[in-house]
Amino acid sequence: MPDSGPATTYAVALLEEFVRLGVQDVVVCPGSRSQALALAAAALERAGSIRLHVRIDERVAGFLALGLAIESGVPAAVIVTSGTAVANLHPAVLEAHHSGVPLLLLTADRPDELRGIRSNQTTHQAGIFGTAARLSRDVPAPMGAPGDVSSARTLARLAVDAAVGVGPAGAGPVQLNLALREPLSTPLAALEPVEATSHPEAGAPRITRPGILLERGKRTVVIAGHGSGPVAEALAHAGGWPLLAEVSSGARYGRNLVVAYRELLADPEFGGRVERAVVFGHPTLSRQVPALLGRDGVEVIVVAPTGDEVYNPGRRAAHIVGAATVVDGSIDRAWIGSWVQASRQISEAKSQDVAPDLEAAHSHDPAIRLGYVKSEFEAVRARVDRRMLALAVWGATWPHDRLVIGASRLIRDVDEAVPGKKITVHSNRGLAGIDGTVATALGIALASQVDGAGITRVLLGDLTLLHDAGALLGGMGEAMPRIQVIVGNDGGGTIFDGLEVAESTESADFDRVLYTPQRADFASLAAAYGWTYVKATNRGELDQALTAPVASGVLIEVPLTR
Repeated sequence: MPDSGPATTYAVALLEEFVRLGVQDVVVCPGSRSQALALAAAALERAGSIRLHVRIDERVAGFLALGLAIESGVPAAVIVTSGTAVANLHPAVLEAHHSGVPLLLLTADRPDELRGIRSNQTTHQAGIFGTAARLSRDVPAPMGAPGDVSSARTLARLAVDAAVGVGPAGAGPVQLNLALREPLSTPLAALEPVEATSHPEAGAPRITRPGILLERGKRTVVIAGHGSGPVAEALAHAGGWPLLAEVSSGARYGRNLVVAYRELLADPEFGGRVERAVVFGHPTLSRQVPALLGRDGVEVIVVAPTGDEVYNPGRRAAHIVGAATVVDGSIDRAWIGSWVQASRQISEAKSQDVAPDLEAAHSHDPAIRLGYVKSEFEAVRARVDRRMLALAVWGATWPHDRLVIGASRLIRDVDEAVPGKKITVHSNRGLAGIDGTVATALGIALASQVDGAGITRVLLGDLTLLHDAGALLGGMGEAMPRIQVIVGNDGGGTIFDGLEVAESTESADFDRVLYTPQRADFASLAAAYGWTYVKATNRGELDQALTAPVASGVLIEVPLTR
């Protein structure tokens, strides 16, 4: 290493050790106090050791890192300067905490002598993320001592272990609050390439709770909330039980899937006869699921391999276990068959698709052929509604693609409409906030397209896009991934129209503070950030937009009625 000042020497040693430990992506925001870390990251990028992403907004940077880590399973590092820059990471930190996503937060700070004296851009940063951080270290400013390099490497190993979930709390965010003293950076010669010697993927959670062996006989349903993964589908298949899988569960497929689970849980003939519910992940998309779990006579078993907080409405779970298996025996085919068949009938009744009349298309009667052409033309020109939008995006997405859905009304529309399909779906459901959706999706797109395959589609509402519009600005000189941001624009927050308050308050007040109408020009927004813009007002235009070749960023606006 060249003869550098303490800050630069320490920054290089810390980041090089992260690379050795398998960290691949570093997100940098500009700042003076963090300059040694940022310049070390730039030097590592030139050496081919990391993928560097530069963003001007720390909130965007935090969610970009979240998306990178979600897709890769490897913690991404975020470098920010002091003061409000650190606070702007908090939304992404909370989402990472509640979703178990590994993050490394390198927050630059003043040394001890500049704290507590109202020094510019200084606040109490150490431990600022509270219990959301798996590890939080306030690191003294390096002094150029012989042990600085080894100390930095040791700290890097502790941070990565904590981020990927070596501890009982599971994977999550880690803060290294790094005090740095002037000179804040010194000239840095070219660095040699650094190779990873380990790959710290968060992967499957480490099981810290005992498992349970489930006897057959009880009328059982398997509930797969967000982040459940394929283990939920496997249990439902093994037990011969209905699978009630949310769209971002990772288990929305298989012969036992029940798409119309809301309607059937509300039906006493189905939901009223459930005797046992086995719950995976974090269900958030219906009221019927927590109502079932809170009902007397239903045995609730929560499968949560690790973590202090588990999904347990009313604290009624009879067992909280690390895994569940099924005793060998015969399947109650009448039970599973009734759910699947009833769900199929409900979905078919809602379907807007009518199979083409091929006989009419080839009829010798010109009037019949003309009628066929008119009906097909009308179908193509049909105005897009939420269900049509959900099904179109779902249908255009394949296993090598990624689908990200914003935490707005549309994710519920998707969950109610789409059939089983083994594709990768993500949504920020840890706290179900609308913030950071575009940035998270860009991180997922960048990580998933390292090998060149697939595109990423983002389905969100207009307010969700506007809340994260700054994420549309990429780093200068950085390649934009293949991504479609599909915004269902109904002029405001129509998710609130379904709440009881909509019926009990003045409509003008409701619109002003809840619906929050907007009249943004999305074409101009796309142009400002250099994205391609497409407007799809009918089914034909939507299908064409979704299936068109994608080279970089495309914003597709779909007008919807309130």
